Amino acid sequence: MMDEAVTMLADRIEPGDHVWWQQGPSEAITLVDGLLALCEERVDEDPVHAFSGLSLNPRFGDPLPAGLELESYGAMGTLRSVARAGRLGIVPCHYSAVPRLFATRRLGADVGLLQVSAPDASGRVSFGVSADYAADLLAHTRVLVAEVNHALPFNPHAATLPMTSLDSYIETDRPLPENTVRTPDAVDLAIASTIAELVPDGSTVQAGVGSLPNAIYSALCNHSDLGIHSGVIADPILGLIDAGVITNSRKEIDCGVSIGSMALGHRGLYESLPHRNSIRFRETSYTHNPAVLSQLRSLVAVNAALQVDLYGQVNAESVGGRYLGGIGGQADFARAASSTGSLSIIALRSTSRSGSTIVPELSGGLVATGRPDVDVVVTEHGAADLRGLSHAKRTAALIDIAEPCHQESLCRSAAGRHNPSLSAVGVGH
Repeated sequence: MMDEAVTMLADRIEPGDHVWWQQGPSEAITLVDGLLALCEERVDEDPVHAFSGLSLNPRFGDPLPAGLELESYGAMGTLRSVARAGRLGIVPCHYSAVPRLFATRRLGADVGLLQVSAPDASGRVSFGVSADYAADLLAHTRVLVAEVNHALPFNPHAATLPMTSLDSYIETDRPLPENTVRTPDAVDLAIASTIAELVPDGSTVQAGVGSLPNAIYSALCNHSDLGIHSGVIADPILGLIDAGVITNSRKEIDCGVSIGSMALGHRGLYESLPHRNSIRFRETSYTHNPAVLSQLRSLVAVNAALQVDLYGQVNAESVGGRYLGGIGGQADFARAASSTGSLSIIALRSTSRSGSTIVPELSGGLVATGRPDVDVVVTEHGAADLRGLSHAKRTAALIDIAEPCHQESLCRSAAGRHNPSLSAVGVGH
């Protein structure tokens, strides 16, 4: 299979071409592995320029071939290994901007590597578990090469395209990679409990994936008439739909339907999607579009962070020189939730291996989400509601939810930066 993939790609990809592929469980792993092998062979030719997002491909734990230059909007999944090796170029952009960057040729799209299902009776193939940026990029890509994966279910509620639009393909029968996360611990549960109290019944919720988002979804089990409009459809969403918690009945748009750009979870989630009419996958130009999000006046956006500084600015990218994430859709949803929606929440544990996550200054000065778009910051020590607060009062509220053993040093740093204005709110005492 690998030799077949390499031979096919060699006929389609020229030295210096720009190649993109899908992310998460939609990643065409067989083709990507074939591309890496091809680039190892072409050591004396112009490198291939590639772009992708979240990867679950273990091959990226090995060194990249010299003939490949890889870029992404962040270091997610196994791309963290590429970032640690200094081989990942980060394109700092809102996730909503990715389709436009390709449409305007700021990012190249000579060849797209797709994973699709086997065709249905009408000759169409499906992305199965996504639409995402790939659905937007189809119109801007010269050559489409596909891995027709017979293990990928045909899902009419995901992106589809005619089989005849594929320039080349190989057939595989490969299980989709699953996203495994640790069981939520006491800290996750404490944060989730606080967030659940902030979410009104009837809200349209956006959250990510991982231990903390899973805990947050579980903590919403006693709510009613929730809706979903999110970048990712995660495992716990199915349980909330089946329990009647998620009905989407009070959404301002897409009433009755949960909207996502891709699924990310376990096999049971992937296999159930074709049978769930109430879950639809849309392209990034819809799911993250500010004009679309502004119609969701009930939107509660819950986003994770690596750090929050004493002004309320958010770092979701890098700590201590290690690139660990990306801007992604955080700013898209936070901005919409804070300006035209209901509530923008940033959730994080109060400490990490690097120390306090409430910090005087963000690591590397990288701001993923600006302070005007952060309504509430939540740690296991409580919630800091920043709405309507001055810088000095924000600082005091944020120090109150920091790990207690770090509060004194944060007060000293704050007093040195803000001088006498903090005395009125009790910071520095």
